[in-house]
Amino acid sequence: MPLVDLRRDGDVFVLTMRAGENRFNRSSLQALNDALDTVEASSPPAALVTTGEDKFYSNGLDLAWMSGDGRDEAGAFVGDLLRFLGRLLTFPVPTVAAINGHAFAAGAMLALAHDFRVMRADRGFFCLPEVDIQIPLAPGMTALIGCRLTPSVFRDTILTGARVGGAAAQAQAIVDEAVAGEEVLPRALERAAALAGKDRTIYGTLKRGLYGAVYEVLASGALT
Repeated sequence: MPLVDLRRDGDVFVLTMRAGENRFNRSSLQALNDALDTVEASSPPAALVTTGEDKFYSNGLDLAWMSGDGRDEAGAFVGDLLRFLGRLLTFPVPTVAAINGHAFAAGAMLALAHDFRVMRADRGFFCLPEVDIQIPLAPGMTALIGCRLTPSVFRDTILTGARVGGAAAQAQAIVDEAVAGEEVLPRALERAAALAGKDRTIYGTLKRGLYGAVYEVLASGALT
C-alpha cells in the first residue's frame, strides 16, 4: 500500500496519508513532496485537501526511525521537513487540512501549514507536546506556530503541552471549523472547491507576502 494516496475530486486534489500514525520519515516525506509536485504541475483550477485515516491525521516525527535506520541523517531530515512545511505554507493553490484524528507535534505543524483547517469535533486532539517529550522546537517550527495562533494560545499550547479537542480548537481559532467525523472531509472539500479557481500566481504571491519571514526561516532548515 502506498504511503499516500492522491486522487482528484473535481477541482480538488485529495491527499490521504495511509501509514497508520502517519509519522514523518524519509520515505513518507518523499511521498508528500512527490504529491505536491503532481498538484503543482497540474492545470488550473486546483486546490489541495490533506487527510489521514481512522484515528490519526499525523503523529509527527518517526522517532523510532530517527533513532534507528535514520540516525545518520536525522538532523538533515528535520531540515528537509522544515523546508517541506515552508513549501506547503506558501503553496500556490488553496490548501485545507481535514483533521480526521490526532494531530500531534510535527503533525500539528503540518495542519498549521495549510491555509484552512477543519477538525473532527468528537474525537482526536491537536497537541504540541514538546515540553513533555523534552524536544526543543526548531526556529522555523516556532515561527510557523506563532504565525497561526493568537499570542495566548501560542504560549499555552507550547508551554503546557495540552491536548486540545476539536470544539476547543475551534474556540481558540486553532482550526476554522470543528464538525462531526463524517463531515470533516466533505467540509474541507467544500472549502477547497470554493477557492480552486483562484489565480495561482497571485495566490502564491500573496502567501509569500503574508508569511515571507516565516517561510525564510523554514526554508533555511535551521535546527537552532
